[in-house]
Amino acid sequence: MISTPKQHEFTGFKRRRPLVLEVRDELERMILEGEVPGGERLNEHTLAAQMGVSRAPVREAARSLERDGLVTTVAKKGVFVRKLSVKDALELYDLRAMLAGILCACVARRCGADAGAALRAQVESMSEAIEARDEESYFAQNLAFHDWIAEAADTKRTAALYIALGKEVRLFRHRVLTGQDSLRVSNLEHERIVTAIEMGDVEAAREAGSVHHLNGKARLLDLMGGSPEETA
Repeated sequence: MISTPKQHEFTGFKRRRPLVLEVRDELERMILEGEVPGGERLNEHTLAAQMGVSRAPVREAARSLERDGLVTTVAKKGVFVRKLSVKDALELYDLRAMLAGILCACVARRCGADAGAALRAQVESMSEAIEARDEESYFAQNLAFHDWIAEAADTKRTAALYIALGKEVRLFRHRVLTGQDSLRVSNLEHERIVTAIEMGDVEAAREAGSVHHLNGKARLLDLMGGSPEETA
């Protein structure tokens, strides 16, 4: 299933932070939500006019997003939103699986039962989204669940890499989490992660975190009919 992004009405920046960071976040949101599709050239003039800023912060924001793997510069042609192939996405799943194992192990070692209440509340909330057939809510909460673990691990570089790779995966528009059965299986895997963390079982948490992402890779392969050649 290919996700259909909702249109977002831009209402201007609140300027709580430097302008280039605000522009970067808005441009990132537009890319991740599919408002600027993969393969499309970023038009600095149009984007600057849309955001009510000069072209300079748009240009600087694009450079930052290139470092995060969301856009790519083509000599003499401009900056384009990346298009991810299935092969690219599968590699990202492997990398995320390895990093997720490290992060879950760190949370089990550092937090144990202290992390349980927050994580269980998120799992329960995702269960409610499943029963309500609210896939968009589940998808958003799923991202928040994994980002929470990344932050709680207190391993800045590993967490930053994991979150950045997650954004790259989102460039691949095929949604592997769709349908109640798929969501229930995914949330059962979340439950296993939480149980291992609560118990302070470092190795079980490592395995549960890694296996969850590898299962996501398997679901993507099933969706693609086992072929890693298709492009998003």
